[in-house]
Amino acid sequence: MRFSTLLTAAVATGSAAAASGRMGFALGNKRSDASCKEASDYVADFAAIAKETTARIVRIYAASDCDVAKLILPIAKQAGFQVVLGIWPDTDESFKSDKAAVVEYAPKFKDQVYAITVGSEAMYRGNFTGEQLAAKIRDVKSAVGSGFKVGTADSWNKYADGTADAIVGAADILLCNAFSYWQGQTLANATGSFYDDIFQVFGRIQERAGGTDRVELWVGETGWPTDGDIYQRAQPGVTEADTFYHRAVCGMVDWGFNVFYFEAFDEEWKPHAVGEDGSIADETSWGAMTTDRKPKYSLKC
Repeated sequence: MRFSTLLTAAVATGSAAAASGRMGFALGNKRSDASCKEASDYVADFAAIAKETTARIVRIYAASDCDVAKLILPIAKQAGFQVVLGIWPDTDESFKSDKAAVVEYAPKFKDQVYAITVGSEAMYRGNFTGEQLAAKIRDVKSAVGSGFKVGTADSWNKYADGTADAIVGAADILLCNAFSYWQGQTLANATGSFYDDIFQVFGRIQERAGGTDRVELWVGETGWPTDGDIYQRAQPGVTEADTFYHRAVCGMVDWGFNVFYFEAFDEEWKPHAVGEDGSIADETSWGAMTTDRKPKYSLKC
């Protein structure tokens, strides 16, 4: 396992990692039949997450889609949750609509809006360069005004290979996604692979930023499917997901790092995903809980 010198020193002194980090969940805005969630769905979502986990923060991906910002923020306030709002910048229409939703609703619920992300794996998909995405981040920061952390979420390798370097100076918060499953790792190698990815990119970002406290860092997504096909050497399954959750995810949180688990609930409406090697994989069974909000394994770290 390769540890960045800067990150290792920060861990040793406690400047990059507190006694315990925060756990959060990625949260979809659609029901299992692909219809939009309503307010009652988010009430039930938060109740299930609060009952089964210690998490009190979720992230969403597109603030205007299904009116999610409008619906989720007042319910988050009632439930004692915070939300990372997402802006989808990949088309002019989605960027404009999501930015408008954030500008309208975020100031009304400042305590509930933990941060705003502009894009999710937009560099990974090749939709933007680092410079282009940095400009979008600055645009949103200007539009939403002071008092909000604005950044992006992307795959760990886009931070590691320098694609995201231009964003470091523009972002207040960066979410780094890392999936040992999508790297085809065996369960025995999964935790080590995950830690190596995160330590590499956190260290690089901190070096570019010039310190350990210049930009807030989270694991933006990580997880393991409970069903589906074997992806290279990665075997889906409840036992496998349980093991990865408690070894890799809880281990990272115990070290003081903040982690969003992908995802809170199964999303049966999703089409199959395509891995980097071109193989097809089921993406409907990544939830820590089922569509009816039942935990698949213990979710307490």
